[in-house]
Amino acid sequence: MGFCTEGEYCRFLRSAPEFERMLIDDGIILIKYWFSVSDEEQERRFADRIANPEKRWKLSEMDLESRIRWVDYSRAKDVMFEHTDVKDSPWWVVDADDKRRARLNCIQHLLETVAYADEETEALELPDRQKADYDRPPMSSQTFVENHYPK
Repeated sequence: MGFCTEGEYCRFLRSAPEFERMLIDDGIILIKYWFSVSDEEQERRFADRIANPEKRWKLSEMDLESRIRWVDYSRAKDVMFEHTDVKDSPWWVVDADDKRRARLNCIQHLLETVAYADEETEALELPDRQKADYDRPPMSSQTFVENHYPK
């Protein structure tokens, strides 16, 4: 796509795992997810977006170009995985044909992966509010966003 030179691309493949290792060594929790969509589902989504004017905004020029370069993109993803799917920071692949299940599975995995402990919370008491000693300007002096969804 011309986003970088061949040399920059090779440098990225070499340096990404080193950079990720540096982040991890500094205590950053690095989790990489790849949402994988089957060819059939991607075709269905593209067709739906082309046919539905309410979803057409989801199709960018890059999306349309990706169809032309589908095999090239798939090959590039596989090469990227080959270089960057390392023990310290693996790629976690999420089956994303069903968006809702994919998101829930990803959230579940994230919660299972990151160690955390429930903390005891102290009871809070709501303090008294400061007494108003001024008159607020009228609401009509403010510019509001139109309320398209009233109660």
